[in-house]
Amino acid sequence: MDVTDVVADNQLLQRAVETITSSLELDAVLAATVELVTEATGGDACLLHLWVEDDARLVLRAASVPFQPAIGRVSLELGEGVSGWVAAHREIVVIPDDKWADPRYKYFPELLGERYRSMLSVPVVSRSDALIGVFNVHSRAPRRFSDGDVDVLRLIASLIAGAIENANLYQALAEKEAALEQMMRRTIEAQEEERRRIATEIHDGVTQQLISIWYRLQASGYSLRTDPDRAELELLTARELVDEALTEARAAIYDLRPATLDDLGLAPSLRTLALGQLQGQVDLALRVDDGISLAPHHEVAVYRIAQEAITNIRKHADATTVQILLRDEGTHVLLVVRDDGRGFESDPKRTPGPATSFGLEGMNERATSIGGRLTVKSAPGAGTTLELVIPDQHAPTRR
Repeated sequence: MDVTDVVADNQLLQRAVETITSSLELDAVLAATVELVTEATGGDACLLHLWVEDDARLVLRAASVPFQPAIGRVSLELGEGVSGWVAAHREIVVIPDDKWADPRYKYFPELLGERYRSMLSVPVVSRSDALIGVFNVHSRAPRRFSDGDVDVLRLIASLIAGAIENANLYQALAEKEAALEQMMRRTIEAQEEERRRIATEIHDGVTQQLISIWYRLQASGYSLRTDPDRAELELLTARELVDEALTEARAAIYDLRPATLDDLGLAPSLRTLALGQLQGQVDLALRVDDGISLAPHHEVAVYRIAQEAITNIRKHADATTVQILLRDEGTHVLLVVRDDGRGFESDPKRTPGPATSFGLEGMNERATSIGGRLTVKSAPGAGTTLELVIPDQHAPTRR
């Protein structure tokens, strides 16, 4: 390689870096990179297909000017067409002439393949060996792409892979931050709503009963000498009101944190909750392992999720059998609540949401707050299965 080639390579590298770092807008970077590839390789057209993990397809994301209307409209499965083959095998393909005769070639009317005879296709792979996409360069005339052309495209593919991976990480971080902000807002709203509810219960329940007790005691004091029987009746009524006030106060305290969690632990508390709510109403199967140890805030979250699920079953499911499982799987703790009740439509794309959607949203937020994963599977007439997976903080970390 002579000095001229070295200078040209350095200039190309500098231009590639400047192009890829020229904007935070990924689409603008990809469009500029496609034009740079076309110029650097001397091709007549350049296409960039990106791998979409959720759809398991390669989707056209950037293209030379004539093909920009096809962006987002052309997609391939892994192994489909030359691009799909390159993505599946992570190998470079060079077709110097008559590309449509290649058995891997697939014609897309939007891409006007009949106008181009040659193509160079290079996989775009990240440093972590994750598939990012495929770069294609097309030529109208027959052309044997040189090793230099391949090196240019491999270099730019490597640079763009890092840029796309960083953009995806940035997007994922932004989404997580937005989700965390929303969760914090909803948590504060839920706390305030809970405080208002408890304050109302205390005001309408315990406070009113205490006022009644005060009047009863006053009346008893006035009647103690003149009408002992009346005084005894007032004291009896006051004692009954005290019992009611204690019951309501205990209920309010229990809503804040179940005492059984502190006294007995998670497994016995779930067993007590399920038996108290469902025994005698359904055929109940309990498989709750004792000895499961979680952080206190994890135990509260698991208990509340189970409590909400059991409440939904009791109020809405019209179930005949219920299965509740709590088990240590080694790397995680698994909670399963399954019923054979009426179920509901759980696909958000086909319905605005079931009557219990707010409760499900709250359960999901509780699961997310402790690093867990909640899944709910249900269908009308087919019952409901709730699964909660909580990472076990005592499990050894795998490296």
